[in-house]
Amino acid sequence: MMKFRFRRQGNDPHREKIKQDLFAFNKTVEHGFPNQPSALAYDPKLQLMAIGTKSGAIKIYGAPGVEMTGLHKDTAAVTQIHFLCGQGRILSLLDDNTIHLWEIVQRENRSHLLEVHSFNLPGRPGIESTSATRVTVMLLNLSCNLLALGTEGGGVHFLELPTLTLLNKSLFQDEIMQSVPEEYKCGKSLGPVESLQEHPKDSDKILIGYSRGLVVLWDLSSRHVDNLFLGKQQLESLVWERSGNSFVSSHSDGGYMVWAVSSSNPCTHDPVSSTIPYGPFPCKAVNKILWRTTESGAPLVLFSGGMPRASYGDRHCLTILQDSSHVTLDFTSRVIDFFTIHCTDTEKDFDEPSALVVLLEEELVVIDLQMPGWPTVPAPYLAPLHSSAITCSCHISNVPPKLWERVISAGQQQCPLQNYENWPICGGKNLAPDPKQKELLLTGHEDGTVRFWDASGVSLKPLYKLSTASIFQTDCEHNDSLTQAGEEEWPPFRKVGCFDPYSDDPRLGIQKISLCKYSGKLVVAGTAGQVIVMVLGDEKSDHMIDVATVDLLQDREGFTWKGHDRLPPKSGSVVFAPGFQPVVLVQCLPPAAVTAVTLHAEWNLIAFGTSHGFGLFDYHRRSPVLARCTLHPNDSLAMEGPLSRVKSLKKSLRQSFRRIRKSRVSGKKRVVVNSPTSKVQEANAHLADHDAEVTPVQRRIEPRSADDSLSGVVRCLCFADTFLRDGTHHGPTMWAGTNSGSVYAYALDVPSQEKFSEQSVEALLGKEIQLMHRAPVVSIAVLDGRGNPLPEPYEVSRDLAKAPDMQGSHSVLIASEEQFKVFMLPKVSAKTKFKLTAHEGCRVRKVALANFTSVSSEDYSENALVCLTNMGDIHMFSVPALRPQVRYDCVRKEDISGIASCVFTKTGQGFYLISPSEYERFSLSARVITEPLCGVDVERPHDVSAHSSSTTLPPQANGTHKSQAESKSAETEDLLEEMRSVLSSPILDSPNSSADITLDTTGDLTVEDVKDFLMTVDEAENNFRNITEEDGRSAGILIN
Repeated sequence: MMKFRFRRQGNDPHREKIKQDLFAFNKTVEHGFPNQPSALAYDPKLQLMAIGTKSGAIKIYGAPGVEMTGLHKDTAAVTQIHFLCGQGRILSLLDDNTIHLWEIVQRENRSHLLEVHSFNLPGRPGIESTSATRVTVMLLNLSCNLLALGTEGGGVHFLELPTLTLLNKSLFQDEIMQSVPEEYKCGKSLGPVESLQEHPKDSDKILIGYSRGLVVLWDLSSRHVDNLFLGKQQLESLVWERSGNSFVSSHSDGGYMVWAVSSSNPCTHDPVSSTIPYGPFPCKAVNKILWRTTESGAPLVLFSGGMPRASYGDRHCLTILQDSSHVTLDFTSRVIDFFTIHCTDTEKDFDEPSALVVLLEEELVVIDLQMPGWPTVPAPYLAPLHSSAITCSCHISNVPPKLWERVISAGQQQCPLQNYENWPICGGKNLAPDPKQKELLLTGHEDGTVRFWDASGVSLKPLYKLSTASIFQTDCEHNDSLTQAGEEEWPPFRKVGCFDPYSDDPRLGIQKISLCKYSGKLVVAGTAGQVIVMVLGDEKSDHMIDVATVDLLQDREGFTWKGHDRLPPKSGSVVFAPGFQPVVLVQCLPPAAVTAVTLHAEWNLIAFGTSHGFGLFDYHRRSPVLARCTLHPNDSLAMEGPLSRVKSLKKSLRQSFRRIRKSRVSGKKRVVVNSPTSKVQEANAHLADHDAEVTPVQRRIEPRSADDSLSGVVRCLCFADTFLRDGTHHGPTMWAGTNSGSVYAYALDVPSQEKFSEQSVEALLGKEIQLMHRAPVVSIAVLDGRGNPLPEPYEVSRDLAKAPDMQGSHSVLIASEEQFKVFMLPKVSAKTKFKLTAHEGCRVRKVALANFTSVSSEDYSENALVCLTNMGDIHMFSVPALRPQVRYDCVRKEDISGIASCVFTKTGQGFYLISPSEYERFSLSARVITEPLCGVDVERPHDVSAHSSSTTLPPQANGTHKSQAESKSAETEDLLEEMRSVLSSPILDSPNSSADITLDTTGDLTVEDVKDFLMTVDEAENNFRNITEEDGRSAGILIN
């Protein structure tokens, strides 16, 4: 042990300062659509929208770039949210019956969302919450100083705002029942409060709707029933007509009624009109209805639900009615909530709605109500990334202006209405500077599409969609069934939204993407072994696609493909819109999923790999150059394919048990070794394995068996201009790495530009490397004489990057799942290595080389190897020395899909999926950070946050954010207690979970033990009334 003490080097303060200027970990923004949305609100004064989720998050959106996120301490679903109009305050009701007040506060020249108060409606002493006092609906009055709460017990309670003080003016059912006619009572309860609506002209009056159908106009000041409306149908929602002379109620039978409000008739038995739009057969409930007046005459009626049960009970619809115009918006996911953007000026006579905003379970849809035909408004953010499930992704940094303009042009020709200037939710100011460079995020999807996103800033904007399905003959029956409904006369369905969970054919799924940003060439590879080479075209094209097949088995005997068939390409010419147009289709045989692909546009070459081998193709001459089978003789599992049902469960179980047995045997052998001789040998071997710097004690790694299943899978491919044959002549090379730790390096003979059409490319195997432990090769990168990564194709020839150092000796960096190793070229002699699995006990999942620029000086930068492990942490190493630099916790280790979806950028940022519809963006660079910088100007009569002691910045909505702000010493105990309670909660393991967790701490209980705590709904309301009446404080109860 002494040798470790004397040889270990201390931290260099100068180096530590450099690292601080280069590296910093921040989770910056969440791109996409919130997972499992559950509530919606809008502030017409500030023009901000808020969305609540089942994981307890609140997200605020305004103009593009204006985004704020808050996360409740308890992971409970947000059931309702309401803005205090113009004040920058939000009230949220959670599934656990707690009410929370949030404020938008200005800190460090930017706006944040901060929780300042919470309130829980008390039940009977000794019981936290009963069903009777469970809040069903909240109403904020227009002046935002009073909050009315309707409950399941039928009571209405009032809180003073913004202090959340319970007032002594609660209204209970027995007061209402005194005014109800005897024939209507029938001995039944009125049921829960379903709706509360403030009178549009008199703030002292509120409309109270009970589930049974009774609607009451209640005068708050005189505590008197002004009007009774004796509805006989189960009530769903209420809405006032702007003048206050009538209101509309919607019901569970699929109908709605218009009621006249008259002081001369205090008890109304029948409505003015009653309509069941989709009757006469039984219909589903109309969950919510809006009634908006227009100057042109006929009111605009909007409601969700109400569809005929038998025919269209499974549809998710919202109906818009105006005079003779009738449209049934047909969505592919459930309607959560909706609102209209309309005139809220009380002096105006009409609502004049301009837009309808609908929050669905999987997307946000905005309808322009002023344009004829009510078209959809494209959204500049909240795009449903998962409109078809994401299967892969690719990031392009520093996109050239020419490519950017051509992609945008192609996208605008696809969607001519893609103009974000008409976006109605435009509150706040985006204070972030314009991005210095353009960035593209490409996502491959299950339905064979590739979507291009503008990832330059906070808002992830859709630019262009490329579909590969048109190349193949596929079955599209499900589309026919959806379009047939549109042709029927009734109901007048219109398909709206882009979320489409169906896939025509699972073989269309995109597996790998490679784009050359300088030449506009794109390679897309799919699930059925299809590799498509595309070229960016500005005009429409009608041409045939050249098809070539590459047999990766090379006539090897004993292997029979049991998986899916190849996709049959269309014969004859196909019409392609402007954008990326296919020129060559390379079909791998067997048609297994493509596992790796790379493109070198300057050499006109593509390389691709599957679970059977890899191939090299010259797309200029349309000819295969190379095919190499990587299958092991025992690798029969590779012949079954991902979509095959003949996978042998018995075989995989047998292999698992063998591995367990091997590890147990080897573990026992290590324990027995304790003789002095063996210890000396072990120490000598340990020293020999060490480099100049001494590392901690290493774990012993068991070598993998050569006959492990899927050992032939090609994991990575790369092209490089380097030294392979000898140390004086460099030339084109291709490298391939497999699942069994094999690396193949080929020297390529590429003709000059003038002779491309005459001469063919030739490939010769130069080197073959077998890693000792047979760990899968995750990445291969060639470094020049200075240790820098080689530039991309065309970068040097177009003077866009400095030429690589061809004087010094090159090296190749090979990253396997267990270690990183640098080999000198052309001899392929080991130079340095870092055994990550032996040191840290984790395995490499994602690897990238990134360039980090210092915060202190723009002239100083370093290249680093960035690695994400199966434990969800990120390690960074210097290149080529492989010295560890920093380590950060990034993804939860249980989040396997998040780790698998991670993609790094060349400037030290990254993306990973935190849900099927959301990317978390993070930054590892202290300089390059893309985060919301926005400001919202608010005017508040009482500033609650000024008296709040909480100074912690809000966490990210996925629950994995670690705040780096230092707490004050006075808050330490509270913070520790809060951390203990949060960490002890099992719900946090799944931030999107809203399941109720019941802890059994009661022991054996009998009926006698709990009899005293059992009560009816009426008893609970009486108890609650007694509490409020007997309390000595006349001003109210203050609850923080």
